[in-house]
Amino acid sequence: MSYEKWTEELKANFDETVAWRRHLHEYPEPSFEEEQTAAFIVTQLQQMGIEDIQTNVGNGYGIVAKIYGDHPGPTIAFRADFDALRIHEETDVPFQSKNPGIMHACGHDGHTASLLSVAKVLNKHKADLHGNVVLLHQNAEEVVPGGAKSMIEAGCLMGVDYVFGIHVMSNLEAGKIAYSSSYGSAGSDSFQMQIQGKGGHGAAPHTTVDSVMIGTQIVTTLQTLVSRQVDPVQPAVVTFSGFQAGGEANNIIADKAVLRGTIRTLNPEVRDLMEAQVNQMSQSIATANQGTVKIRYTRGYPSIMNTPLETERLTKVMQAKFGDTEVLEVEAGMGGEDFAYYLQEKPGTFFYVGAENAAIEANYPHHHPKFKIDETALLRSGEAFLAIAEDYLVNKAD
Repeated sequence: MSYEKWTEELKANFDETVAWRRHLHEYPEPSFEEEQTAAFIVTQLQQMGIEDIQTNVGNGYGIVAKIYGDHPGPTIAFRADFDALRIHEETDVPFQSKNPGIMHACGHDGHTASLLSVAKVLNKHKADLHGNVVLLHQNAEEVVPGGAKSMIEAGCLMGVDYVFGIHVMSNLEAGKIAYSSSYGSAGSDSFQMQIQGKGGHGAAPHTTVDSVMIGTQIVTTLQTLVSRQVDPVQPAVVTFSGFQAGGEANNIIADKAVLRGTIRTLNPEVRDLMEAQVNQMSQSIATANQGTVKIRYTRGYPSIMNTPLETERLTKVMQAKFGDTEVLEVEAGMGGEDFAYYLQEKPGTFFYVGAENAAIEANYPHHHPKFKIDETALLRSGEAFLAIAEDYLVNKAD
């Protein structure tokens, strides 16, 4: 009966959970600047009576807190990120961001509030636990190099046997659970190219090296990477997000051009191929046109690879608690997530909780200035974490 008792308390704490989330939403802080957010989280954990709390873990404001069960058993870790984005909020909610140009446009405020509510319940019921819970309140998910990798290097997974993470989804009906059997996100890399040509008069192009022409050829040619060099059953994306060159006058051929973009892949071998070919093809085009190109290629987060046994176990637990129709398998998206680093170290799963509700316009995409969530997703997220805790840590013989 542990789960039923736990979820009753979770529901009783729902107003407080919503208040936590709204406070965080009003006072968002971007990656690597979350000092007050971290202080707020620590204060709540301390008020719950949790004593083992590490702060400033990793390369920022990461927090690791531990709840020790009264009985021996495995240790599971739950992760919630807490950074916001540099986006000016355009929602109509009464708890709109008070920090201009910064907002929680991805739901990390909800993740944090949900995990705090779970911590409050589990810390009151340590006598039920055959094992321990590690709370990973992570900074800086949104900006490479992120917070996860450095938190791991600082030892946040020491003694942990399994790790789980949740992300709300604004395109999934509120309350539903979604998972991916293998890949859970994409490898997310970026590039910047500085093309050097030779500027000159537009009436005498033969005396110049046109950086705009070189840039357009690179943009066009790299689109063939996915269609002609990547196995058709392996997802990959090439996106150019910026092209800056010239513009000083209509009759000047630009001396320099700058291209920016992102590469998304799932398979690590495809990732390597894309990096190699972006460099080789761009250099070849520039050289063939008497120009040069300097490329800064940045490896971002690797793709999430959910471990099969834990994902299958999670699926069965969620179906048992919420019903088969509420639990869906989805294809991996091409967004990046640094939860991938945790799963390189420990078995576990990253899954999703629906937060969509068109009636309140909670259906804008993540990273949109009008992004909103249905706050019932906070309760379902907490219920999901508690279901995992019961499955792994409650002695079934009791």
